[in-house]
Amino acid sequence: MGGRGFNNYVTLSGRNSSADYSKRQRGSNKQLLGNMPDEMSRPLVPGWSESGGSRQLEASLSDPNTPTVGILGTGDFSRSLARRLVASGYQVVVGSRSPARSVALFPEDVEVTSQMEAATQADVVFVAVFPEHHSTLVTLKSALVGKTLVDVSNSLGINRDGPSNAEQLSDLFPDSFVVKGFNTLSAWTLQNGPRDGIRQVLLCGNSSKAKDLVKHICHRMGFIPVDMGFLSSSLEIENLPHHLFPSWRLPVLCMLCLFVFFYLYSFIQEVIHPLVEKGKGAFYKMPIEVVNAALPSVALVMLALVYLPGLFAAFFQLRWGTKYKRFPDWLDRWLTARKQFGLCSFFCAVLHAVYSLSLPLRKSARYKLSNMAYQQVKAGVEDSWNDEEVWRMELYLSAGIMALGLLSLLAVTSLPSVANTLNWREFTFIQSSLGYCALTAATTHTLIFGWNRAFTAARYPFYLPPSFVLVLILPCVVLCGRLALFLPCVAGRLWKIRRGWERSRQIRFALPGEDCRNGGGEDVSNV
Repeated sequence: MGGRGFNNYVTLSGRNSSADYSKRQRGSNKQLLGNMPDEMSRPLVPGWSESGGSRQLEASLSDPNTPTVGILGTGDFSRSLARRLVASGYQVVVGSRSPARSVALFPEDVEVTSQMEAATQADVVFVAVFPEHHSTLVTLKSALVGKTLVDVSNSLGINRDGPSNAEQLSDLFPDSFVVKGFNTLSAWTLQNGPRDGIRQVLLCGNSSKAKDLVKHICHRMGFIPVDMGFLSSSLEIENLPHHLFPSWRLPVLCMLCLFVFFYLYSFIQEVIHPLVEKGKGAFYKMPIEVVNAALPSVALVMLALVYLPGLFAAFFQLRWGTKYKRFPDWLDRWLTARKQFGLCSFFCAVLHAVYSLSLPLRKSARYKLSNMAYQQVKAGVEDSWNDEEVWRMELYLSAGIMALGLLSLLAVTSLPSVANTLNWREFTFIQSSLGYCALTAATTHTLIFGWNRAFTAARYPFYLPPSFVLVLILPCVVLCGRLALFLPCVAGRLWKIRRGWERSRQIRFALPGEDCRNGGGEDVSNV
């Protein structure tokens, strides 16, 4: 291996010999690569000023408390990490098995040398090699005694049994302090610095002193360290990058199942029934009309499922007479997924609005309109104005627009960047009070759509009720349950329970406003 031959060539007597060789080697490599179109020799960060980095490095060298940071490995992550560390004012030394080949890939302020030399010089060492190659670093054990090792590796997939990569690295280097971290950041994030929501760095380790040192590095690089405890938490941190929307699985699955159900239900009523009864094919309705009949049904049911678990939670607390008893696991998972249920409802509502606006653009709609006009002229009908139908459509559209506007407000305030600007009372008012207003508006929108159609026999093909009748069941149950919680006797008891009162304990419990004036107006559905 090139790294081992280089170890025999470079003396370990001091830093100057390695640094002089690195500079000489870098100059020779630049001459060799002068006219070669090597993409790897270009700077990773466009516009990055090496002179600016040098000034920061000179300033950091004057501070004796600034540790020398070593990086073992020369991959993309290592190069991005080195540039970010140099830009943050650290002296960086990179250990490579082939320093002569890797020296041109790093900026001038980064010293590229052998792995042994880097391990000897550095105070903190980032292990940026694949976990299956950790065993090749055992020869550095003597040089890494008492030093902090930061494991940035990830597994190929979710590891449920353990041990984690960091724990295995700790077993290989028992005299070093292993800290797990930076594995949730990409090379692109390190190049461009912390922005948007990518600021947190999860850390864990058994040595508090080592973690404090890595936390200081995080802060100086512009990231926010989050202490996850001991090294036993490293398995959870390593599995995080492999999770694919874990909190969205149940809501998305529920949304898809509801869509398939209502689509098939509408397909039977709108397509199969005319084909069976009249022999008239209406398969052209499948892409637009049938889909547009299923989307609002899914949106309303999903919105009702946002607030139904809160009613279950209130019911359990009233039944138990205490808030110090855990909810069932299914209710816990449901409560934590309410945000995702609401966003799925908003998604379906937006699609329903877009599909509804596209209905008049269809060729079939134009043919129907021209045929109706022709039939009216043929029958001698001069005025086809119908006050009831006009009012129904006006109210129907108004309620739908109001529901979509409120849903948009709920979706915007669920974003972390917006939610962080609201206090708890403001957030609760929007998500709970205005959320129930959105549910009421959407239910009213569906009721107006039904109008008197629910009492027409023609609306029951194959003796199946219209889809809007099925959809209204769950939202009406939720709204009635919400009204029941406003009853003074119920609201007062629930308010006291959530303030710490327990029915099973013989303790005198008195609070201001025992007449439920405050309790009745409080958001009792929020848990």
